[in-house]
Amino acid sequence: MITLHGFAASNYYNLVKHVLLHKELPFKENLLYAGSEELLVMSPAGKVPVITTAEGLELSESSVICDFIEETYPAIPLYPENAGERAVVRQMMKIAELYFELPSRRLIPYAFSGTAVPDAIKAEVRQVLTRGITALSRLCQFLPWVAGEQLTMADIYLYYVNTIVSAFGSSQLEWDVLAEVPGMKEWNNAMSQSAIAQEVEADRQANIPEFIQKVTAQIKAENAR
Repeated sequence: MITLHGFAASNYYNLVKHVLLHKELPFKENLLYAGSEELLVMSPAGKVPVITTAEGLELSESSVICDFIEETYPAIPLYPENAGERAVVRQMMKIAELYFELPSRRLIPYAFSGTAVPDAIKAEVRQVLTRGITALSRLCQFLPWVAGEQLTMADIYLYYVNTIVSAFGSSQLEWDVLAEVPGMKEWNNAMSQSAIAQEVEADRQANIPEFIQKVTAQIKAENAR
């Protein structure tokens, strides 16, 4: 059985969890936070999520984990059969990560510390997000899924990227980023209504108080140095 290590407040942890649930794979969860010694033993960069396979193999990085799960458990596929179509799905995932999730993540420390985001950083984040908006507007079909008629890994990936964009990018910039991509808000809402997404969200909400407590303590400790 697969063991999923990490914490439910993490969007990438939830992405992998959603994939496991979608594929109806048995797994267990092990609560670990970034920086813990146990996590560092399993994850070279000390990041979550990490999975331990039934054979004892430990893997980190969500995209690597998702590809491993897809290749090892091909039933209920999350990629198209055609190689070109698979590449397009991965292209969407990479663009969402680089131009939506990562720039929005730069704003997290300011949100948790309650400090104002410097104008220079706001401008940089807006510039990168604008590239993401342009690219995803060209690529996403929402017919009804991101890549067309079939739900793919891109749907799950982008949905959990958007949790960071909405929570930090949009809120800190006072900008409804998702509304800039035609069809995205409607698709995002449809994704949120699935039984799996609601199960994952319930677990996320339950973990948030403890996660915020740990992050706040870490920020105070860093500021005290």
